[in-house]
Amino acid sequence: MEITLPQRRDGSAAGVLDTDSSRCFVIIGANGAGKTRFTTATAASLGDKAFRLSALDALYNRRASGPDISPALRKRLSPAVVEKADKGDTHPTLLELLLAQLMHDEMVNLISYKLAAADGRKAELRRTRLDSVIALWQEVFPGNRVLIDSGKILFSRGLDLTAYSPLRLSDGERAVLYYASAVLYAPKGGVIFVDSPEIFLHPTLTNSLWNRLETLRSDCTFCYTTHDTEFASSRNGATVVWVRDCDPTAEKWDYDILPPDSGISPELYMTLVGARKPVLFIEGDSSHSIDAKLYPLIFPDFTVQSLGSCNKVIESTRTFNDLTTFHKMDSFGIVDRDRRDEGEVAYLRRKKIMVPEVAEIENLFLIEDVVRTMAEVAGKNPDRVFVKVRKAILSLFNADLHQQALQHTRHKMKRTVEYRIDGRFTDIGTFEKHIAGLIDELRPRAKYEELCKEFHRYIEAGDYEAVLRVFNRKSMLTCSNVAQLCGFKNTDAYIEGVIALLRLNRPEATRVRDAIKRSLVAE
Repeated sequence: MEITLPQRRDGSAAGVLDTDSSRCFVIIGANGAGKTRFTTATAASLGDKAFRLSALDALYNRRASGPDISPALRKRLSPAVVEKADKGDTHPTLLELLLAQLMHDEMVNLISYKLAAADGRKAELRRTRLDSVIALWQEVFPGNRVLIDSGKILFSRGLDLTAYSPLRLSDGERAVLYYASAVLYAPKGGVIFVDSPEIFLHPTLTNSLWNRLETLRSDCTFCYTTHDTEFASSRNGATVVWVRDCDPTAEKWDYDILPPDSGISPELYMTLVGARKPVLFIEGDSSHSIDAKLYPLIFPDFTVQSLGSCNKVIESTRTFNDLTTFHKMDSFGIVDRDRRDEGEVAYLRRKKIMVPEVAEIENLFLIEDVVRTMAEVAGKNPDRVFVKVRKAILSLFNADLHQQALQHTRHKMKRTVEYRIDGRFTDIGTFEKHIAGLIDELRPRAKYEELCKEFHRYIEAGDYEAVLRVFNRKSMLTCSNVAQLCGFKNTDAYIEGVIALLRLNRPEATRVRDAIKRSLVAE
């Protein structure tokens, strides 16, 4: 079966989803993009094959005219249950109607069994929808029981034999009960549209529940409209529809279908496109790294995403920019300079990867304007503070000069070897000839001595900026004593002080932000 999506705002052909190739779809988009309208229009085009689920409506809506029963569900409810919904004095919720229908089906099954037995015909109790609900409930909530007493569905927990009604279940438990009951009444081969499948559910439960429900109704196609990128990415093999914007008057949308195997995980992709801002990929983790604390404050107009390693930043920036015809968003990256030479830095910058004019992120906190501003904020003499910090950094670099030159030499050798052997060769002999002169080309000692001379020139000239550009040493902030000189207890407090300042709308914050940004976007 094919699902024809709503009209596009630009007049191009409407998208088509093939349920034969994928039994799961995800509709995503930012708040206000028109996802719900889009889902409604898509469902409407399918007629009786569409079956919509919303736990929020099912658990809480008690409209004066009764609950909103979709045509697809109304056809599967018994007349007695429908009459109760339409004409009852106290209008039930949709969940209560489904539970009533489950009991109705159970009673019909039992009566049919008794009549057959009374007539001497072969009698067999069929497995009912209620049996399936009970089985799923006890899988999801081990140790909990479902009881049937006087035509009512009751529950008990653990060793407590006291039975209680569904009204005493938590929101999450009632949501599970609703979903488990509702999917069983979806039309055979239909499309089940689920609004916010994660609502009321704990994250550890959500994925496993929907995996079970998809298995329970393997004949149906599931289409989820969600803001939860973690859940959306858990739908392995799902086709993703990104709704960017909507013209509600014309009932037309700006949307597209995410290319399969794009090279970016669905969770990451959905996080980024949902934010509607340019994307900035950075190193480190999103919880503890300095990168994640600092860069969102330097680039507040970007969606900043931590990816861990520099290789992931480089690859994701390249891949995301290759997909601009789909998402129409700019993508940039930031990686530490480390020991990259000018050629490597220039190459990365051409690929929209920012490389700071300092060796590593900690060195950004030693930029002259940053040190001076932090000293000024703390009521210290900025000239006196910076002179001491500058002297300490130059002294540290001078003491570590030969080791730094060796590390830079190793990096250069490694990159050259990787470049030289990354080629195509017809046989081993050709390969041997190709690398035979490699040691002569590498000239490690000559490169090392050249770097030592260059680094000595930095010391002699007192070139503080050049030292920050090549000096890789995690203890620099601590050993420079910059924190105490600026009036902070320790290095962590100094870093947090810079972060705290950047959160404020003050001229000093602008100076720090501009100084760091100049280092990052240097030509």
